[in-house]
Order: sequence, then structure tokens, then C-alpha cells
Amino acid sequence: MKKLLSILLVMFAVLSLSLTRPALAVDAASGAKIFSANCAACHAGGRNVVMADKTLKKEALEKYGMNSADAIINQVTNGKNAMPAFKGRLTPAQIEDVASYVLGQSEKGWTK
Repeated sequence: MKKLLSILLVMFAVLSLSLTRPALAVDAASGAKIFSANCAACHAGGRNVVMADKTLKKEALEKYGMNSADAIINQVTNGKNAMPAFKGRLTPAQIEDVASYVLGQSEKGWTK
């Protein structure tokens, strides 16, 4: 019985680890360059020139449920309202880099 339980626990652990999403391997310098080239026209300094209240500042990201890499990746990939989709223009890795950059800058208050 102990052996069976041990085997089940090991199988559960292996299955759990294989189903978890790997950590994002992001490049902050790349994220900054991509943001500058593709996003800064509307979001310079974390602002939003189209919808002034929906900034990239920490408080706004939290208020609108955009304070996670997954939420930002989805928004950048698919676009929404006036924001264009970047799927096909940026690679998934570049979009992950931008998401990481945005979250990092929001934590810093958009200061370098």
C-alpha cells in the first residue's frame, strides 16, 4: 500500500509539473526597444493619448484588470478598441518582452 501511494504521489508530482506554464524568459532591453518603436506614440511615459484614464500606470492596470503578463500579452496580441493588434507584427517573444517591460515600468512609476 505504501509503495502504491508513493508511486501515485510521484505520478501526481510529474503530471503537475508538466502541466504548469513555464516562466517567461523575457529580455528587458528588448522590451524597452520594442515599446519605444511600437507603443510609445500612444503610451509615452505610461500615459494613454487615446483614452486618458486607461494608462499603463500601476493603479490603472490594477483597476482595469491588466496587471498581469497574461492580460497585457492578450491585449497587445489581439488589440482592443482603438489599440491595434500586434499579432503578426511582433513575435510572441517580443510581445512577452513588452509585457514584462510595461509591468516593470508600472512598478517603478514609469521612471527609468
